[in-house]
Amino acid sequence: MRILLTGVTGYLGKRLLPVLIEKGHEIICCVREKNRLTIHPNLLKQVEIIEIDFLKDITPDAFPQNIDAAYYLIHSMTTSSEKFDSLESKAASNFKKYIESTAVKQVIYLSGISNEAKLSKHLLSRKKVEDILKSDHYSLTVLRAGIIVGSGSASFEMIRDIVEKLPIMITPKWILTKAQPIAIRDVITYLRRVLFHEQCFNGTFDIGGPEILTYKEMMLQYAEIRKLKRSIYTTSLISPRLSSYWLFFITSVSYKLAISLADSMKNEVICENNDLEKMLKVQPITYRIAIKNAFIKIKQNLVLSSWKDSIISSSLGLSLSDFIEVPNFGCYKNEKKVQIADAEKVLRNIWTIGGDKGYYYANWLWKIGGFFDQLFGGVGLRRGRTLPNEIHSGDALDFWRVLYASRDKKRLLLFAEIKLPGEAWLEFKIDENNVLHQSATFRPKGVLGRFYWLVTLPFHFFIFNGMIKNIAKKITI
Repeated sequence: MRILLTGVTGYLGKRLLPVLIEKGHEIICCVREKNRLTIHPNLLKQVEIIEIDFLKDITPDAFPQNIDAAYYLIHSMTTSSEKFDSLESKAASNFKKYIESTAVKQVIYLSGISNEAKLSKHLLSRKKVEDILKSDHYSLTVLRAGIIVGSGSASFEMIRDIVEKLPIMITPKWILTKAQPIAIRDVITYLRRVLFHEQCFNGTFDIGGPEILTYKEMMLQYAEIRKLKRSIYTTSLISPRLSSYWLFFITSVSYKLAISLADSMKNEVICENNDLEKMLKVQPITYRIAIKNAFIKIKQNLVLSSWKDSIISSSLGLSLSDFIEVPNFGCYKNEKKVQIADAEKVLRNIWTIGGDKGYYYANWLWKIGGFFDQLFGGVGLRRGRTLPNEIHSGDALDFWRVLYASRDKKRLLLFAEIKLPGEAWLEFKIDENNVLHQSATFRPKGVLGRFYWLVTLPFHFFIFNGMIKNIAKKITI
């Protein structure tokens, strides 16, 4: 089937795309600018890309006609707070105008839960888009979600930022608002399973997880999972405008997004009963499990967890390496790169790192780090290597765990099992232009984690700069 996918540069679209491809569908990605479509090159080969801006007039022949279904995942929450509702209406109207010129049978739209009488501007806009998209030409399926829990989602990252940074919180009263959070993997499952499901045609369904929680409860559960002691106090003295400033200064969200979030959080987002869960045989996971999934050591979204046993033989021409990534949001990074002359010799250096050979620069500092780790009950450097010249995924390597090792892909990814106020990754890879990339990533846990990174920053520059130079120069220790 030929599927038109809008919003593919966004949070949901990027995750939905490979799932639809894996199911054998032919995908047309609809984007405003092709250079904004940052998906893996192997996935890029599997799709057709068309440039269309639904906020502008479009000639009818710019739109492909032979489309069986379409996903409308365009939202304008982060644009100007004064006119994002009119922009969303205009985009939806233009989309409807041109999709009606095709042979499309079903349009699927992800909206927001809007069961209260008085809604925020954001939720009112979503509901208005639902009305605009209704048509006699095709069947419309509307899924309504509230808080989406997954690494990278605005709501999750906002909660993460607040809890990680603040041991004691004086919070606005919207923190007591109830919601029904849903894991990103379950949202993707619903979006996939309603496709061409005739019982879902011309239906509107609320989707959520199995629990109803306040934002305060979500924050405290997050803190418990992360083993952080947090105290939260609520006051009604913080106005909606002050709430926006509070979110903007405390978290990493933009000011425009902070305004939209603070406004929306006064509304309860609780599902009304429907038969969709039973109809599609979906068993949503709990908030706690969703949080734990978001903090798996490698970024393991639905794509990886559902493909990991078969992806190497997949018709997509992808491997597990394509979906194993270190986190980006809320992380500190030390990235180096250098042009190399002989990739095989450099790979040999990378594949023999650690153990008796050491880390190619300032080994005495690595030994001091290992010693202090042992003092605090860690493994230190005493584990060494399993084999002197070979590394395999899952191996222990000093205080690292090997997450991924492939000489064919010219990539090694390590995760630190050392006692740290956070999580750390070390990655080496050689690209097709014979450039060696070395990346050290640290995701801090609370204020102590941020302080640790700042204190050790001079040592990081000293160690990692010397390490990549010596690896590239083929120095043997």
